[in-house]
Amino acid sequence: MRHWIGFGLAIALALTLFFGGGWGVTRMSALPAEGLTMTSNRGLAALGVLTLVGLLLGILMVAPKISPLAAGLPGLALLGWTALLSVSSTLAVRLIPMSNEPSGAGFHGLLASGVAALLGFAMIFPLFVPSRWWGDSRDDEDEQRGRAGREGRAGREDEGQGRLRRRPGRPPSPPGLLEP
Repeated sequence: MRHWIGFGLAIALALTLFFGGGWGVTRMSALPAEGLTMTSNRGLAALGVLTLVGLLLGILMVAPKISPLAAGLPGLALLGWTALLSVSSTLAVRLIPMSNEPSGAGFHGLLASGVAALLGFAMIFPLFVPSRWWGDSRDDEDEQRGRAGREGRAGREDEGQGRLRRRPGRPPSPPGLLEP
């Protein structure tokens, strides 16, 4: 279930990167031409939007309960689009939706400057962390049994054992390492 939610979050992140990131980059790059500074209302608005996009991206990349698909799929799309740009720039630019709008123009700037490739590489790292792929089976059991079942079970199972227990559903630890 959490990977389906991660897939939905991936779509939301991709749209946020395209619309929010593209709009913010377009506004930021237009500030000097308009004779404005970063501290003007337009500059602060663009900076605020880019900050919110980065905050959402950071949360989806590092939150352990969120599926790695949430950040990984848009990252793979950015890397693929950058690879397409290096192979056929006309096709890559033609595939940018709404290229005449500020969002599309800003996204083109992200692609052409290489920022999209850097973001893509950073965004795919959660895909390579094995612990992000499986959830804690205790949490799943607790959701099914309810809070009362967890409190009763914790008192019986954890008292007096004096050793670490392996969580069901996880692969065994390599020899010589403590189990989680």
